Amino acid sequence: MRTVAELVAARWGDHRPGLWCEERVLTHHEVAAGAAARAALLADLLPPGAVPHIGVLLDNTEEFPLWLGAAALAGAAVAGINPTRRGAELARDIRHVECPVLVTERAHLPLLAGLDLPGVRVLVTDDDAYAALLAPYADAVPDPARAAPTDRMLLYFTSGSTGAPKAALCSQGRLAAAGYALTAQFGVRAGDVHYVCMPMFHGNAVIADWAPALAAGAGVALRRRFSASGFLADVRRYEATYFTYVGRAIQYILATEARPGDRDNPLRMGFGTEAGAVDAAAFERRFGVRLVEGYGSSEGGAAIQWAPGTPVGAVGPAGPGLVVLDPGTGLECPVAVFDGAGQLRNGDEAIGELVNQGRNPFEGYWRNPAAEAERRRGGAYWTGDLFYRDAEGYLYFAGRTDDRIRVDGENLAAAMIENILARYEGAVAVAVYGVPDPVTGDQVMATLAGRFDPVAFAAFLRAQPDLGTKMAPRFVRVVERMPVTATNKIERARLRREGFRCADPVWWRPPGEGTYRRLTREDVEGPLASAKGPSSVRRQGLEPRTR
Repeated sequence: MRTVAELVAARWGDHRPGLWCEERVLTHHEVAAGAAARAALLADLLPPGAVPHIGVLLDNTEEFPLWLGAAALAGAAVAGINPTRRGAELARDIRHVECPVLVTERAHLPLLAGLDLPGVRVLVTDDDAYAALLAPYADAVPDPARAAPTDRMLLYFTSGSTGAPKAALCSQGRLAAAGYALTAQFGVRAGDVHYVCMPMFHGNAVIADWAPALAAGAGVALRRRFSASGFLADVRRYEATYFTYVGRAIQYILATEARPGDRDNPLRMGFGTEAGAVDAAAFERRFGVRLVEGYGSSEGGAAIQWAPGTPVGAVGPAGPGLVVLDPGTGLECPVAVFDGAGQLRNGDEAIGELVNQGRNPFEGYWRNPAAEAERRRGGAYWTGDLFYRDAEGYLYFAGRTDDRIRVDGENLAAAMIENILARYEGAVAVAVYGVPDPVTGDQVMATLAGRFDPVAFAAFLRAQPDLGTKMAPRFVRVVERMPVTATNKIERARLRREGFRCADPVWWRPPGEGTYRRLTREDVEGPLASAKGPSSVRRQGLEPRTR
């Protein structure tokens, strides 16, 4: 099995353009040389006996892939630090990964002010002292001999939406293998350019975008931070042929103003998760680019690949070892039953947790045995994601385990409802989740970013043949912009926590009614008073209803 270090060293002597970042262009050779120089510097900076970890607190600048290459050559690991974290949480992340060296830039220095980071040396990539540190190593040549396939290469934090983030591990061998696999799957060529607009502190950008480019000898174009309005201009500027996405990035791109020449672009494909069938079809119509939806747990323990013949709405066929189990009993869930409109009829039985009972490459979490034990139960890998399986063996995503909505004893798939609501003309982004109800267990609540007309929305729901009677949202929160994480994933934990007691406008359908009206303080203090959740109504600013 090859290492990432070998892939970095293989670009030595390749003088084609290889890395674009804003106005700067580096050849593949210059990237390899830069990685070699930083690897040599790192060898001198690491204290004897120190854990060979480098914290990287950067936007998507050229220094990020250079330090990835440096870590590979040095047999060290990069821990991507999320710049949207603050204060004690940010300090906790840095201390947890035990990095004696932290690489950052001047824009992020205020984040570090006042943090307790004992034993951490900070390198600032855009100051003169950094250039002076690197100067003695300018003639370094990449030597992959120090690296082994089993060496740690990445420590990447999970989103942390339901608690302290966990640092998942990825070895050089696994990252190199992922690069080769995606290169083969998508036919990546040396002449391609991979557009990296997702943050590189997250596993998606490194594993699904940077690694296959490195394996194929393709170019990489960086966007400092994701920009929906700058997406198409960047693609054309860099002649990008491939990109990855996560979360709501596709929705944001589609929300930009459409122009007649949008299909005039060099993109061949996009690869990611959570775009949804409606948005994927809209993206292909507008830009002429096919999106390939895949599934892969952040930790690498399970993956589903789309295949020809996959039904609309499904992720792909279940590979060897992949099963859907009832988390309570550990037994396999029955196959899904659909009606003529494609509506899931037995969600209560069919929806369960995706489990990999076969071979999986999960390599654990850094210093977190309890979290590892939760993933590795009974000799299998439990993903924490809800799915259901049809009679032909195709798998359908139904959300996270904490996204389960149980109304009147029936399990509903939040992802299915989201895909239906995404058809609403005024919706830019949609999130669906459950809020507690003392009678039914849960009620369906939706947050919608975009234009909302209560009469038109109710009529839209009645016209959807695949929307079950229990799926229609009881509450609709209307926001200007969906709250998302740094990786464009919706902050569902925050939405669930706030429920219908929030400062944004909320519309609701009282029991037995088919139309929506504005939720008021009287509603919350009256018929909804027994619902669980935060009770500070006045502080949340609910307005009295106009009579």
